[in-house]
Amino acid sequence: MKYKRIYLIVLDSVGIGNAKDALEFGDEGSHTLQSIAKASQGLNVPTLEKLGLGHIGEFEGIDQKNNFKGVVTRLNELSLGKDTMTGHWEMMGLEITEPFMTFTETGFPKEFIEAFEQHTGRKCVGNYAESGTKILDDWGEHHQKTGDWIVYTSADSVFQVAANEAVVPLDELYAACEFARELAMDEKWKVGRIIARPFVGERVGEYKRTPNRHDWALKPFGKTVLNSLADNNIEVIGIGKIPDIFVNEGITKAIKSVSNEDGMNKTIELLNQDFTGLAFLNLVDFDAVYGHRRDPIGYGKAIEEFDLQLATFINHMQETDLVMITADHGNDPCFKGTDHTREQVPLIMYSPSMTTSKILEEQPNFGVIGATIAENFNVENPGIGDSVLGDL
Repeated sequence: MKYKRIYLIVLDSVGIGNAKDALEFGDEGSHTLQSIAKASQGLNVPTLEKLGLGHIGEFEGIDQKNNFKGVVTRLNELSLGKDTMTGHWEMMGLEITEPFMTFTETGFPKEFIEAFEQHTGRKCVGNYAESGTKILDDWGEHHQKTGDWIVYTSADSVFQVAANEAVVPLDELYAACEFARELAMDEKWKVGRIIARPFVGERVGEYKRTPNRHDWALKPFGKTVLNSLADNNIEVIGIGKIPDIFVNEGITKAIKSVSNEDGMNKTIELLNQDFTGLAFLNLVDFDAVYGHRRDPIGYGKAIEEFDLQLATFINHMQETDLVMITADHGNDPCFKGTDHTREQVPLIMYSPSMTTSKILEEQPNFGVIGATIAENFNVENPGIGDSVLGDL
């Protein structure tokens, strides 16, 4: 075991462009981090800069430090998809060869909606692809008057149900979503995730989603590196939405978070705890709060705030700790539409024990992450990916 503790931090949607198959996904020319840096007139991220971010792309305000500390590379996505589950599952070794079903163009079929309405006793409004904040302005006041569910989807394989916490109790919303998960196991409309989207507010412009979101995902179709770790009594701590993404498969401890800042604070706290294994964090605000809302300025500020917390994290790392920073897909806030973009993602790795810095050739899949973790803890890598532990 080279490292006792590995911290995997996923900057949700922080892609770095140049996907070789972007044209096939309608995303040619998208470049999330470059767009954000340009719109922000340069990003101030000295910590990421010191770790070598400038060596895997050209981003305004981010220099190529000759004395950077870390190992950096670019990852290509092998799986057919550009969503949260596809990206995270591939990190842990699973290649998705058949994309999850989506209803972006049509909304969910009448048969599905009618079954959902009949079971829950409430009607549905919406049922089209829309951003999670815009749909609340579209239907929030109607929902408050009628109690109808606000349902919607996106380019992701997802069925989302929004309800005002003052109108529908959380328990009722969660129960409805649990039924939707059962309903959506039918091959006719088998989507990747069902998401409860509770919100508060009384009028258009004031609606705000709460931290009480909950996801019901499909179980991974095969064994992942997380299973290998847990089966060998190595801790796997899932922070934020990681436990939901893997339906707790291979997760030994779950820690909830309500924001990027909260997720990083809780991960920093783990540095003071004695454990052997993986701490796996997703920072969803980059995607949900800024990417989908097409807010490059807010996105840039969020990256700079993360950089400050990352500095604190690194200052408290031990010699036997390794941090791996990556992303699961892109979401260029200056590109067309409001959804994810097919892009390469960064992989930045650092430990205080490192004596050299390296720029590795780009990798063919995200599975390199799980493979490296598996080799470090001497457990099986049941899926795709080649380890780069020897370069660390």
